[in-house]
Amino acid sequence: MDKPHALLVASPGLGHLIPVLELGNRLSSVLNVHINVLAVTSGSSSQTETEAIRAAAASGACKITELPSVDVNHLVEPDATVATKIFVTMRAMKPAAREAVKSMSRKPTVMIVDFFGTGLMSLADEVGMTGKYVYVPSHAWFLAVMVYLPVLDKVVEGEYVDIKEPMKIPGCKPVGPKELMETMLDRSDRQYRECLQGGEEIPTSDGVLVNTWEELQGNTLAALRQDGKLSRVMKVPVYAIGPIVRTNGSVKKPDSIFQWLDQQPERSVVYVCLGSGGTLSLEQTMELACGLELSGQRFLWVLRRPTSYLGASSGDDDDQVCAGLPDGFLDRTSGVGLVVTQWAPQVEILSHGSIGGFLSHCGWSSVLESLTKGVPIVAWPLYAEQWMNATLLTEEIGVAVRTSELPAKEVIGQEEVAVLVRKIVVEEDEEGRKIRAKAEEVKVSSERAWTQGGSSHSSLFEWAKRCHLVS
Repeated sequence: MDKPHALLVASPGLGHLIPVLELGNRLSSVLNVHINVLAVTSGSSSQTETEAIRAAAASGACKITELPSVDVNHLVEPDATVATKIFVTMRAMKPAAREAVKSMSRKPTVMIVDFFGTGLMSLADEVGMTGKYVYVPSHAWFLAVMVYLPVLDKVVEGEYVDIKEPMKIPGCKPVGPKELMETMLDRSDRQYRECLQGGEEIPTSDGVLVNTWEELQGNTLAALRQDGKLSRVMKVPVYAIGPIVRTNGSVKKPDSIFQWLDQQPERSVVYVCLGSGGTLSLEQTMELACGLELSGQRFLWVLRRPTSYLGASSGDDDDQVCAGLPDGFLDRTSGVGLVVTQWAPQVEILSHGSIGGFLSHCGWSSVLESLTKGVPIVAWPLYAEQWMNATLLTEEIGVAVRTSELPAKEVIGQEEVAVLVRKIVVEEDEEGRKIRAKAEEVKVSSERAWTQGGSSHSSLFEWAKRCHLVS
């Protein structure tokens, strides 16, 4: 008898592709179902995406079909944001996705799209699948804001950034100017309207899978499910199945990084990595470097070439990247710090015993990779929903410290950088001790969620039974 068959659709960009591939791996390994992934690739980042797809395909867990994205320049304004282009691209991919599904030897039972791909859900009905679901690789608060946005759009006058009081989301933490998603900053911008449409489409699915777990966000999950104002907007079941993250793989570990880490004391190094989609000004790079030096703490800084949100790298070479550092910085910090300008295996680094903190842009995948290793965070949010993530980590979960201002709007001075770094890794700091203890608690709860009978393990099987992937 053939295995049940699930179809996953990934939006372009590594930040969207990798979470969907990891979900596919989890569904395949835990449920023993056949997984086919339609990966919409972006021409600008085809090399990095192809490498990720090749690595995932080598595991044999998923059958991956690449769908080159269509040209949507005639459908969007010349200055359209990346988010707008992704939403529009995914809708425009429907004919290609339909043909790909029709060419499959076995018809998928269910279809899962990420939240940029909600415009493709009608395809599931057209080809006779039994269910269509949305995967939110972010957290429950993000999901709550997304589905409540159509309500806010009707009741809030003017720009959200100008509101005096935080906006109330029933049963959830309110959303203030420092928590707004990037797509909500300008209501006249098309990306806001696209995001609004996505919020309207999510409740038309048969359910939502979200990359969090009950012990981490129980109150917000309850608000989405229980008989209240938010659940009446949500309408469909919500399954917390996280944390789904990349695991320590068989990647080639750069000897220079791990030989250096092996020589450092336990929990003494701050890992600094601000993702592939954000960039820092020259002034901010200088202040961050001076702050790391001023802190007196050990650090591993992955200083990558700036890339777009979709992953296209600039033409700068490694020497040009390092040219943005203060004169003599590399010499003065030699032995105490290590600056890496090439790709570095983040999960393996966070797993190393010498890592005591993570200065992060707070992309949710990076957050989960840190939390599952018990590593506390210095929150440095830059774009997308990262401002929300920083607030969640500091005010609700208690595993992070954050900058006094949003780094996307203000330059964070070296003195503040030094204070934040010391707070996370210096053993004598009382606040830091509490944060480190909480990070360890969260690590334990994340492991428990995926044990047999754990909350996420049970939630996944509840979903799988509902959509007839398991009996």
